[in-house]
Amino acid sequence: MFTTLTFASILPEILILAIGLLVLVFEPFWKGEQRRNAGWLTAGGLFVSMIICLLAGRPGEPEMTLGGMIRFDWLGFFLKMLFMFAAAATALLLMDHDRAGKRGEAYLLLLASLIGMNLMASSADLVMLYLSIETASIPLYVLSGFLLDDERSTEAGFKYFLYGTLASTIMLYGFSLLFGFSGTTDLYGIAGALASGKIPPLIGFGIVSLVVVGLGFKVSIVPFHFWAPDVYEGAPTPVAGFLSTASKAAGFAVILRLFFVVFPGFDQIWTMTFAVLSAVSMTVGNLLALPQTNIKRLLAYSSISHAGYALIGVVGFSQFGAASVVFYLAAYIATNLLAFGIVMAYSRITGIEDIREYAGLSRRNPLLGLMMLAAFLSLAGMPPFGGFIAKILVFAAGVQANYIWLVVVGIINSIIGLYYYLNVLKFVYLYRLPNEDEDRHPVPLTQPYMIALVVLVLGVILIGTIFAPFFNWSDAGAFNLF
Repeated sequence: MFTTLTFASILPEILILAIGLLVLVFEPFWKGEQRRNAGWLTAGGLFVSMIICLLAGRPGEPEMTLGGMIRFDWLGFFLKMLFMFAAAATALLLMDHDRAGKRGEAYLLLLASLIGMNLMASSADLVMLYLSIETASIPLYVLSGFLLDDERSTEAGFKYFLYGTLASTIMLYGFSLLFGFSGTTDLYGIAGALASGKIPPLIGFGIVSLVVVGLGFKVSIVPFHFWAPDVYEGAPTPVAGFLSTASKAAGFAVILRLFFVVFPGFDQIWTMTFAVLSAVSMTVGNLLALPQTNIKRLLAYSSISHAGYALIGVVGFSQFGAASVVFYLAAYIATNLLAFGIVMAYSRITGIEDIREYAGLSRRNPLLGLMMLAAFLSLAGMPPFGGFIAKILVFAAGVQANYIWLVVVGIINSIIGLYYYLNVLKFVYLYRLPNEDEDRHPVPLTQPYMIALVVLVLGVILIGTIFAPFFNWSDAGAFNLF
């Protein structure tokens, strides 16, 4: 029966679908530059949808809806708001992309992927979970290879599709075994079956391994990261930003719900597995970022290391650990989208992605230089930005869980990361153009870029300074997990 509660539990998805229909209806009537209006419609519609959901679609006590397929709780709701915010910012950044910004299908694919991510955050059933992962992934495969006349883009889309389907298949084997041994697809029912000892430890280890492979690909942790640098470099920059933030956060949402709810009895196995993967991801990601000269590849390896930092909170396996991960995702989404937005704004004018060509940026556009300073210092974990508090929280969760060695590895890696982030800022602030004539080479920002980047930089600063409300929302979501 379709009740008010059922309607509220899928209100964000209904509103996103309505925005997509509006884009389909209006886009054919727009000509030339008017086609950019699809971006305004998408971004504006998502912001309005967020307000409607916050006013009329907030959850109370956790409830199962749609026959147990969806769990309506604060964890899913808060993450949905984050994904919608990321998609709105991406739509704004996409508007001024030369070859994708005037094509309505790009916004439709973005919205389709967003529906899948939202369902990933609230799925309480294996079937719904798998379908939502595929719903989120397939549009992103297409968006990565969206520029058909660009060899790098088509290669990126093809690689992402091949590796993505392989990882998805392996994960499906794990899901099949879970269903086979427990006799149910309900996540909370599976948890009960596992607690009763229906699955031997060796089989349990095998299932956990298969699921880790699939989800490890989604969040691009080592050794399942090899696709990320090539895909980020070849995909349209706003798409790469969305891939590195919302898509990764959706993967972590699944990790939290799946491992905290379904596999608490195997926590000794998966916490140690994730601890090792976290240490390796942080180290490999940071060390490979050091020699990069292409800024998108540097951000790709940076995102791999950040997945390792976030995993420390998962290893904590506690309410505080889960809250630290959700908070980390909020700070990371704002920060990394800001970084990719700046790269997009700069390369739109210069056509350059080489770090050395960022010389003199602070004089060519002082505001853009300051935004880059905020983004990269936040990625490095420096106060007073969101990345600082986020790292403090996941490190505290690691200490609380007695993974001191992992926190030490995280701190050492933070220092390594600081080096290459500062190296980029060195070109921005200390180096100049060959003729020192920056005034003759300005980097203007269009209105959509200005709105998106200002909102994102305010988010990075607010999360780092007035962090209590964000942590309280994260903690409320983590509380609903148990």
